[in-house]
Amino acid sequence: MSVKTLTFFTGIMIMILFSLGTIAGESHLVHAIKHAEAAAAAADGKAVAEHAEKAKTHAIDAKNDKTSKSDPAHIDEGIKCLDDAIKEGKGGNTDAAKKAATDAVGHFKQATTPAPKQSSY
Repeated sequence: MSVKTLTFFTGIMIMILFSLGTIAGESHLVHAIKHAEAAAAAADGKAVAEHAEKAKTHAIDAKNDKTSKSDPAHIDEGIKCLDDAIKEGKGGNTDAAKKAATDAVGHFKQATTPAPKQSSY
């Protein structure tokens, strides 16, 4: 195998590895959104808390992923909302738990939206 061919394939492999890292980071946030949506639609406080705990695990993983382009401030706010959902759900306050889970979904969706560009006037 020639040096040019080896260099070409090495470059391709590096690009694939970086791409997989980005996909994994976004995937955690997507899973966090799905579990938070399930929490918001759950029938009782216990189910809200269970889904919110799963969403929180994925949200923390998404926040810790350094290759992700998500906004960590919105992820933090979403995690705080999930903490409220877990607390309220375990306490039997289903409506408050569902509201907190809905708020978490909003923050996570904002975390995936790119910030508007500033004009340079």
